[in-house]
Amino acid sequence: MTASPVASAVASPAQAAPRGSTVLPSYDDDAPPALPRPALGRPSLDERFVRWGSWASALGLTWLVTQRLLPLPGPAWFLVVWFALGLVVTAVLSALTVSMVEVRDRVVAAVVTGGALIVGAALVSTLAFIVLRGWRPLLHSNFFFDDMAGVGPKDAFDMGGIAHATVGSMIQIGIALVIVLPLGIGTAIFMTEVGGRFAVLVRTIVEAMTALPSVVAGLFVYTTVIVVAGWPRSGLAAALALAVMMLPIVARAADVVLRVVPGNLREAGLALGASRWRTVWHVVLPTARPGLATAVILGVARGVGETSPVLLTSGAAAFMVVGPTDGVMNSLPLYIYTTVRSGEPQAITRAFAAATVLLALVLFLFVLARVVARPKKAKKSRPPTTGSRPVKEIS
Repeated sequence: MTASPVASAVASPAQAAPRGSTVLPSYDDDAPPALPRPALGRPSLDERFVRWGSWASALGLTWLVTQRLLPLPGPAWFLVVWFALGLVVTAVLSALTVSMVEVRDRVVAAVVTGGALIVGAALVSTLAFIVLRGWRPLLHSNFFFDDMAGVGPKDAFDMGGIAHATVGSMIQIGIALVIVLPLGIGTAIFMTEVGGRFAVLVRTIVEAMTALPSVVAGLFVYTTVIVVAGWPRSGLAAALALAVMMLPIVARAADVVLRVVPGNLREAGLALGASRWRTVWHVVLPTARPGLATAVILGVARGVGETSPVLLTSGAAAFMVVGPTDGVMNSLPLYIYTTVRSGEPQAITRAFAAATVLLALVLFLFVLARVVARPKKAKKSRPPTTGSRPVKEIS
């Protein structure tokens, strides 16, 4: 049996070389260029046809079922039936061409994609509904710079505004942040760096307080501060209630961030002779600074939208109140609640406009948290230069 010319050409260099020597491959300069290989995981034309054709055929079946066979009127039933039939058609068509493993993969991928679309549609529809109901007061500058002193629920949009509620929210959140920042980060440092049996108990309490209802926090501050201590309803009492809500959020998030810091950094600081406190202050906290900033911003975003603690501890005021101990102080969530309760169409539109401002504020805080938590890109090192010519490294 004779070998082919290609096989002999490939095997001849190895046969001619002595045993134990290395043979380098040779490249033919006259050979045609290699064809580009498709990316791994990219669906083929048949797979794309099955994927989109299944949902297109399911759309026709859905129209036949909901409009001709069954009394299922309305877009909600149409979408539900379309999604169910789309999964069935996808499974049937995929089973004709691929194995059962790939059929399950396509069905699960369709279910996950559908769940993501449902969540996104719910979020977009909520935002769109609020903005469309409250866009008219946003066109007037007095809505941002005036208060509601002397303005009735039926007055036009060129009178009154939310300046007193915005300032009240900032004051209450500022006081709560001054309380929460040292306590929350200090609690996280205790749970992460100190440890022990008591740290396990503290972590359990913090995790339990994360799901604490806001009305319970408001009732706690109302009972201890207003009823027992005899303080009047004020912005300070509302700030204490918000601090109770924000504290477990900040402590839990900061605890997770500090546990991510590599232990080698702590060991290096202790090996250099630094105490545990100096190691935490100069090594651990600077390393976890972006994550700690994210934890604080998430706590602020949680507290800025609370209504029931402020309702029980502060009370609503239609005029500007700057002093946290000067009596009732309004806030954006409380302004929305009290304005909607009036029942007047003009007042309800103002409430939707204030809700739009509150949503924009919360969105800004979450975007700020993502930007702060984003790791910094490493700077590219440049070769040292002398004058205008680069200096070559000596090998």
